[in-house]
Amino acid sequence: MMGWGRGRSLRHSRLQLVLAVAAIATAVALPVVLVSVGGGVSAHELANLQNAGYQIVVSAAGLHGITHSHNYTDQILSIPGVTAASPVLSVTIDAFTHSGGTPVLAEGVIPDQFYPTLGPTESGLFPSPLPLGDPTDDVHFAHGTYSGSATYDVLVSTPYAAAHSVSVGQQLVLSPVANRSLGTTYNVTGTFGVPPTVLGPTGAFAVLVPLSDLQAMTGYAGGSAVAPDAVDTIEVAATGSIATNPSALNDLRNEVQALFPYYGVSSLTQEAQQLQSASGVLTGFYLALSSVGLSVGLLFLALVLLRRVEADRRSIGIRRALGISGRSIAGEIVWNGATLALMGAAAGVIGGYLIVEALAAWTSSAVQEAAQLAVFDPVILGELVAGVVGLSLLAGAVATRTALRMPISEALR
Repeated sequence: MMGWGRGRSLRHSRLQLVLAVAAIATAVALPVVLVSVGGGVSAHELANLQNAGYQIVVSAAGLHGITHSHNYTDQILSIPGVTAASPVLSVTIDAFTHSGGTPVLAEGVIPDQFYPTLGPTESGLFPSPLPLGDPTDDVHFAHGTYSGSATYDVLVSTPYAAAHSVSVGQQLVLSPVANRSLGTTYNVTGTFGVPPTVLGPTGAFAVLVPLSDLQAMTGYAGGSAVAPDAVDTIEVAATGSIATNPSALNDLRNEVQALFPYYGVSSLTQEAQQLQSASGVLTGFYLALSSVGLSVGLLFLALVLLRRVEADRRSIGIRRALGISGRSIAGEIVWNGATLALMGAAAGVIGGYLIVEALAAWTSSAVQEAAQLAVFDPVILGELVAGVVGLSLLAGAVATRTALRMPISEALR
């Protein structure tokens, strides 16, 4: 029935078949791109949660919304089962070398609390112990007065160190604004690894300093500061027996929440469950969105099969007059439809893969980062192909009904 052969008389038939395959391929490529990229990003975020060195996060609305973080950290550490509580302040500042200034992402931490909250992958990127002077950050903090002596030590990321020829033992001027004269000279005491593609240039160009130093530099210290002793989050690590027990971890989360009723307190177990649920919803949304294109593709396939039945009307009538069963004719029509659907679905999977690879290579940095995380799950892709082929049976059934309802006498005219 399908006319793939050579000859000018079959040119129109070949064009119809090619367009049917192209329509289905286009419809399949969309869900391949959406599901693979969306699923890859979700899987990446889920892996980060599962491999984190902390289990509970205290957060607040707004920019640097947690105040009095040093005192809150001490209160959290007094809870049984807590092994570390790491307040983190993240602010974009400018770092100056002899060649000029560059925006960098600065993170202020308490050294002896920050390292225990790193996951197994991240901990290998940082020196241990962190060479940032006072491990507890208590000397400079001085009970909230910030009158103690500061160490002015800084760790720089390896991408920034390589790009600006910075090495351990040199000095670096850090300023809250793009003005070197308002900056403070810091001693580079170490480096830490950051993949350049994680957060883009600003994230890859990063520095790590004591929390009180960054607070004083950026105006989030004590005294008249609008947000005194401010941080963005406090990451809490628990003992192994609690970290692996969802019930015990939930009880610990409730204890931390009781200390800070006006802040958000969540466990990574909750976040992982929410992420998994959201990923499932998004996958369903992607497939529902793609169903419109698939419907159009399958409708076009049905029209092509009907057109082929009309073109082969006399051939079908002769075969029926010779006694060939309707089941045999129906099987051929359905088989042809399934073959076209399979070819289109396979082309759509390949096309979707090539689109994702193109996005990962030639688009903006944010799109590249998401595309590089794409996961092409063979199970999901196989189910998608099987679903398209299965739905093509409906198109074949429509064409079969038309072919078998046609009177033999009329077909032979």
